[in-house]
Amino acid sequence: MSAVTTRSRTARTPVPDRLCAEAVDLARAAAEEAAAPGVVGEHVAVVSEGDRVVTHFFECEEPGYRGWRWAVTVARASRAKNVTLDETVLLPGSDAILAPEWVPWSERLRPGDMGPGDLLPTEADDLRLEPGYTGEEEPPPNSAVSEVSQEMADLVDAEDAELTTRPATTSRGSISAVAEELGMRRARVLSRYGLHTAADRWDEAFGAKTPMAQAAPASCVTCAFLVPLAGSLKQAFGVCANEFGPADGHVVSLSYGCGGHSEAAVMPKPPKPAPHALDTMQVDEYPLRPARDSGSVPAEPDGPTEDLGHS
Repeated sequence: MSAVTTRSRTARTPVPDRLCAEAVDLARAAAEEAAAPGVVGEHVAVVSEGDRVVTHFFECEEPGYRGWRWAVTVARASRAKNVTLDETVLLPGSDAILAPEWVPWSERLRPGDMGPGDLLPTEADDLRLEPGYTGEEEPPPNSAVSEVSQEMADLVDAEDAELTTRPATTSRGSISAVAEELGMRRARVLSRYGLHTAADRWDEAFGAKTPMAQAAPASCVTCAFLVPLAGSLKQAFGVCANEFGPADGHVVSLSYGCGGHSEAAVMPKPPKPAPHALDTMQVDEYPLRPARDSGSVPAEPDGPTEDLGHS
């Protein structure tokens, strides 16, 4: 029973080959040849990979590779005394600095990342878009337009039979041709999901909950600088046309506002001051001599006075 247990443990974790485990100098020389002298650090571990196959691990002293280890695998043939080199590779340890998980470009793209000449393709099943017009490309077989189109196509084929290829043109009566005549040249338009996501994005940037709108004297719905949008978005959004405003040229919510409101620039009339209780603005005239009739002594004597004999 003990012999069976010993064999099972040996099969799971083989004992490292003695000659391979002692070939530390050979493994270090191989690591320094792959890296550079001074980059390979101390010998940290020996791991048995199988019968007469051992991997030696050395610390990596290269800047920027903290926690990485140089792994050098050596092997020995059966009944041979020489140890040979198998492979050398740099592997991350348990505490190694690793690059972040790869994310597709469509998920890494952020607003403002596109530059001149960049192309941003949209997927065929993009949830933000939906077909601008639907229906079969060809008109019904019994329609007059279909017969005329077929006759014209037969004439063209007969006249240009020697041509092998012709540029693809929109046939008269097709759905795309009718849509182009009606001004519906866009093959896809914004879906309801695309409208909602755009509205949420615009409201977050220039909406009623922003600090600028909270301190504004009035909302954009009463501002003369607001240019309304067309379609269903005109009920909640517009474009700011105030060059001095913080949202000039941006789509703003009707509940947004700023200090550049058109009516905020109209200065109110100054209040009329209350009349003075004491008139201090009028000049009073004060004569140097009192008037003759202003005193209690008459200006003329009552009668002839007698000489009192004073000199």
